[in-house]
Amino acid sequence: MNDWQKTGWRSKPRVQMPDYPDDVRLKAVEEQLAKYPPLVFAGEARTLKRQLAAVSRGEAFLLQGGDCAESFSEFSADNIRDTFKVLLQMAIVLTYGAKVPVVKVGRMAGQFAKPRSAPTESVGGVDLPSYRGDIINELEFTEAARTPAPEKMLQAYTQAAATLNLLRAFSTGGFADVHHVHSWTLGFTDGDEAQKYRDIANRIQDTLDFMAAAGLTSDNARELDTVDFFTSHEALLLEYEEALCRIDSTTGLPLAGSGHMIWIGDRTRQPDGAHVEFARGVQNPIGLKCGPSMTAEDLKSLIARLNPENEQGRLTLIGRFGADNVGAHLPRLIKAVKEEGAEVVWSCDSMHGNTIKSSTGYKTRPFDAVLREVREFFQIHASEGTIPGGVHFEMTGQDVTECTGGVRAVSELDLSDRYHTACDPRLNASQALELAFLVAEELSAHRSSADSAAVV
Repeated sequence: MNDWQKTGWRSKPRVQMPDYPDDVRLKAVEEQLAKYPPLVFAGEARTLKRQLAAVSRGEAFLLQGGDCAESFSEFSADNIRDTFKVLLQMAIVLTYGAKVPVVKVGRMAGQFAKPRSAPTESVGGVDLPSYRGDIINELEFTEAARTPAPEKMLQAYTQAAATLNLLRAFSTGGFADVHHVHSWTLGFTDGDEAQKYRDIANRIQDTLDFMAAAGLTSDNARELDTVDFFTSHEALLLEYEEALCRIDSTTGLPLAGSGHMIWIGDRTRQPDGAHVEFARGVQNPIGLKCGPSMTAEDLKSLIARLNPENEQGRLTLIGRFGADNVGAHLPRLIKAVKEEGAEVVWSCDSMHGNTIKSSTGYKTRPFDAVLREVREFFQIHASEGTIPGGVHFEMTGQDVTECTGGVRAVSELDLSDRYHTACDPRLNASQALELAFLVAEELSAHRSSADSAAVV
């Protein structure tokens, strides 16, 4: 990595990034951000990398979830708490199904920028720049609101710092106590519509009761009272990423100080592009979104650039193909990885390939399609003899109506009730937890199948 510099991306082709109209203002913001402390620290990133290495070996499972795009206007302690709470509930259910630790990574404290399918949009014959997330511009359809403003990076930093501060307090201050978290989950299974999940919840409770009887309680076992929780986001706005890049005093290696894990989107993964150039030089774990257009040759090239040392836990491949399309794409990418002998974590983003426009005009994602893609992900890894390492969801702890289906049976007519997202539809708290129960069943079945194969 001796040839890498944090400014090197500036000489590479860039896509999905704004053109700021005032270079002087932009430079002033970058200089200010460069003086701020990093949001995360190198030791934390290394801890996450070690845990992801365990995921790659089948000794842990990755749960990554959170907002489609974090909002300045929706920012509140309650919203952070509720999303964190649901992720903890999901993690307990998945731990029971997988029988291994669950690595918890939030799409939080940095997920402010979004790629868009077109650089502009037209309303009433007026063309304006597309909304690209609160770190860049505003949703309101006016020229002033849609003009990229570099000062928004400073507001994003402040919100990310406050979010991380609260998440760290929740993780270690007793809020994450496993008994409290499971009591919330039991509340979900009280209704008749959730009866099929009650048996799993009761078995989890029996396990906790046995542990307490054996003397393992939150008072004498720190692992029951605290959790490791990491943050992640798409490293889309490279001016922000560069300004927060730091040199780790322990190793002398660069660190993306904006979040524990950063990922490269399916639209920005050009092997010789700016985003890959930046990500290849930092020591953080890197995610790589893999859509239907990903070729085996591109994947091999990206693996070589992003993980030249073939380090376990460094690279997570996040498939996003759409229900019924996984079989056409995932096996050929698995083959490419096997041919390279590459160490990767395989994760499934079953959200982005399943977005449709409802009959009522709202963009939505059917719960059944989201689940179907996850099941196809597990089935293919079982047939290929590889490890299904994790799942990646866009979700919220709020009671929104943005995705259809689930035990609460959100219909297309219900979408207008509480449709709050500024970008893509998210699973609500109930749908996210239900999905965790269903994924836990897949994990349990996959583990049983693997154990049987090992015995044979």
